[in-house]
Amino acid sequence: MPSAHALSRFTVLDLTRVRSGPTAVRQLADWGVDVIKIEPPGGDRIGGNRDGSDFQNLHRNKRSLTLDLKQPEGVAVLKRLARSADVLVENFRPDVKDRLGIGYAALAAENPRLVYASISGYGQDGPYRMRPGLDQIAQGMGGLMSITGEAGGGPVRAGIAVADSSAGLYCALGILTALLEREQSGQGQWVQTSLLQAQIALLDFQAARWTMDHEIPPQIGNHHPTASPMGAFPTADGHVNIAPIGEAMWRRLCAVLGHPEWAEDPRFADQPARGRNRHDLADAIAAVTRTRNAAHWVEALNDAEIACGPVYTMDQVFADPQVQHLGMAETVEHPRLGRIDLVAQPIRMSRSDGHVRTAAPDLGAQSEAILHAFGFDAQAVTALREKRVI
Repeated sequence: MPSAHALSRFTVLDLTRVRSGPTAVRQLADWGVDVIKIEPPGGDRIGGNRDGSDFQNLHRNKRSLTLDLKQPEGVAVLKRLARSADVLVENFRPDVKDRLGIGYAALAAENPRLVYASISGYGQDGPYRMRPGLDQIAQGMGGLMSITGEAGGGPVRAGIAVADSSAGLYCALGILTALLEREQSGQGQWVQTSLLQAQIALLDFQAARWTMDHEIPPQIGNHHPTASPMGAFPTADGHVNIAPIGEAMWRRLCAVLGHPEWAEDPRFADQPARGRNRHDLADAIAAVTRTRNAAHWVEALNDAEIACGPVYTMDQVFADPQVQHLGMAETVEHPRLGRIDLVAQPIRMSRSDGHVRTAAPDLGAQSEAILHAFGFDAQAVTALREKRVI
C-alpha cells in the first residue's frame, strides 16, 4: 500500500481523547501528517481498551509520546515541541489548558505560526462553556433527537456519535483552512468548534426550515421529511429504501409496483399532493413491497432506474460488492493482534490517497525517538524518565 504523502510536511501534536478530537486528528494522520499522540505516562483513563476496535480505528497512523503535563517539566517539553510543530489539537474542558499553562496564548508566544485547534462541548466562552459536553447531550440540544424517530414516539438518538464525529470533521476542515491561510499571512490562529455547533450545522436543511421559515420539523420516522414517497418500506424479509426523484421516476415506480393508476390518482398526482397524503401513499406502497423479498425489489427498481437500496446489517455492508470495490475496509498489521481490518478513508484522490499505514501505537512506544528528533539528548531523556515526566 503506498504511503500517503499529501500532508507529510506537517507535524501535529495530538492532546485529544474520547472521539471528537481523535476524529479530527485521524483525518490528518491518514493523509501523511506526522501525528504525535501525547498521553499521560499512565495512559488515558477514558480512552478505552487500547487493543479494542474503537481505539485502533481512531488512533491509527500515529506515534505515541507519554508526557505528564501536570509537572512543569512536562509543560516545558510540550512548549519545546510546539516551537517547531504546525498544529496542536485538544478537546479538554475549556479551562484545563490555561490552568496547565498550555492555552493558545501561551503556545502562540512560543510559535506564532502554530495552528491551535480546540473542540469543546459548547464553545470556549458563553454561559455553558464549563458544562461537560457529551455526544448524546449535543444530539438533544442540537435538535437531532427531536426530528429522529417515529411520530409521537418520543426523541430518539442516532445510532452513531453524530455530534462527536461531525465536530471532528469540522475541526479538521478548520485546521486545513488555517494552514492554507498561514501560507499568505505567515501566522497561525486559534481554530474552535464544539459538539453543539457541529450538531446544529449538520442539521442543514432541517435547521434552515426554522431559521428561514419558522417551521418546526416534526419526527417522521424512516420517511423523508419533505419529499414523498421516499423512505424505508417493508419487504417479505426486511426493508428496502425507495426514493423516486421527479415525476418520471415516480411514474416508473407506479408501473413497477403494478399500480400505474396511482400516477393519475388526485391524491398522488404531484409532489404537493403526495406530501399531503404521504401516510396513505406509504401504506399503499408497503402493501405491495411486503409481497416480495428485498432482493427482488432492489433488482426490479434498479432495472427501472429508480433510486433504491437494501437496508443492511453491518456484516452485509462490508460484504456488498460495491463496498468491497471501494475498499472501505483496510488491513494493517498490529504487533499483538496480527492483521486487523479498519475503516478506510472515504475520499479518493488520483495521486495522493490517504491510507491506513500503521496500527494505533502502544503507549509511549516512540517517546525516545520523538524526543531525540526534537533535539533532546540521551541525558535529557533519561532525566525526564527518572522524574516520570515521560
